[in-house]
Amino acid sequence: MFIDRTLKGQVHGKVVLVTGGSSGIGLATACKLIQAGAKTIICGRDADKLVQAKKEIELHADNDEQLFTYAVDIADLSQCDSFMQQLLEDHGGVDILINNAGRSIRRTIESSYDRFHDVECTMQLNYFGALRVTMGVLPGMAQRRRGHVINISSIGVLTNASRFSAYVASKAALDAWTRCAASEYADIGVKFTTINLPLVKTPMIAPTKLYNNVPTLTP
Repeated sequence: MFIDRTLKGQVHGKVVLVTGGSSGIGLATACKLIQAGAKTIICGRDADKLVQAKKEIELHADNDEQLFTYAVDIADLSQCDSFMQQLLEDHGGVDILINNAGRSIRRTIESSYDRFHDVECTMQLNYFGALRVTMGVLPGMAQRRRGHVINISSIGVLTNASRFSAYVASKAALDAWTRCAASEYADIGVKFTTINLPLVKTPMIAPTKLYNNVPTLTP
């Protein structure tokens, strides 16, 4: 049986949710998805940024009526739950989830002795928030016996990057959970993918001026 492995062949007509879709990797991904015919949902904390993202996506797509935006803070677990319920009511569920929303922090452990909240905030979004959204869409995927969860992670998990202990730990936690989930759902058609990206020039890394002088990928 022929399987169309192009992006269009894989996502056309499917409901795809991209968290953190108002800028950077999420926005670039949403542009590609809607061009390929996916019913594309993006979410982000800032409603104004979502409006601008929608305008940018519309410049690259003829089927912009298939784009939907939601203002939601993934780090707020109660907002996650309300968002999942809204998606179910509006779209009947999600076929593909791209966990892209995230935050990074570059600080040595020695400089963080009195800043434990940095660890908590990073873990709250990168791990707990992503997990809450994932577990919100999994029941529907399992019931339909198809679905795909894609996590945007970091090469730092594989390289033990210094000064990024909070960020790398949060991504490592999600990576580990995902490996376990992949084994549990393998027999019912739900797939999991982790993408350990190198440095990408996005608003997330903008505060670290050092990155202006090192090679980066574009979204």
